[in-house]
Amino acid sequence: MPDVVWLNSPDDDNARLRERIAGLERRVGVLTALLRLVLTVLRISGIQLGRVTVRAHRQALLYALGHATKAMSMRAALRVLGISSSCVAEWKGAQTPCELVEQSTCPMPHPQRLSTKERMSIKDMVLSTAYRPMSIRALALRAQRVGAVFAHPSTWGKLIREHGWRRPRLRVYPAKPKEGVSATKPNEKWDIDVSVIRLLDGTKVYLHAVIDNFSRKILAWSVADSLEPLGTC
Repeated sequence: MPDVVWLNSPDDDNARLRERIAGLERRVGVLTALLRLVLTVLRISGIQLGRVTVRAHRQALLYALGHATKAMSMRAALRVLGISSSCVAEWKGAQTPCELVEQSTCPMPHPQRLSTKERMSIKDMVLSTAYRPMSIRALALRAQRVGAVFAHPSTWGKLIREHGWRRPRLRVYPAKPKEGVSATKPNEKWDIDVSVIRLLDGTKVYLHAVIDNFSRKILAWSVADSLEPLGTC
């Protein structure tokens, strides 16, 4: 049992009491300095405790909060850690998983959020080639009609941007040939092009150009009112 100190005590007891008070003040000063150093390091490092994903780390934080609330209020402890009460409630709910055999009947901790099944349904519809011509809004409305997912189109767009889902794009026109006709020597193959030019008076003239396929040089060109003069080039 510790020594009992009362007011009407000898001078020796008063001296011990003052010495004990001075020691406690020094200890409080050291603890305050350590707390300021830790908070400064946390702010500089940019660590956000609310985004902790490791389960063991969350358990350690909850255990520390349980001990801290014995000496201070929960609000003050959360202010020091920089997390909200809803975050703590979410961590506590994650530590008490549903024990039902049918996991689909377990109550959702956040009913307003999409479940994993609903997210997978959105992903399948977005990446499906059958729904390629439909817009995101049309997909969201169709999912609501069939009873698959009840979410706003903006939520669909947010999930698509977060996960980087790229919708399939089918080419409407056939692919252009990458290799054309090529010559191995000059004057082996000629390329002939005809362009139509409309003059200011409304008449049309035809510009004929003959280009060597090998050297890509213009061999001949002419301007005529019809396609007949092409043979004279």
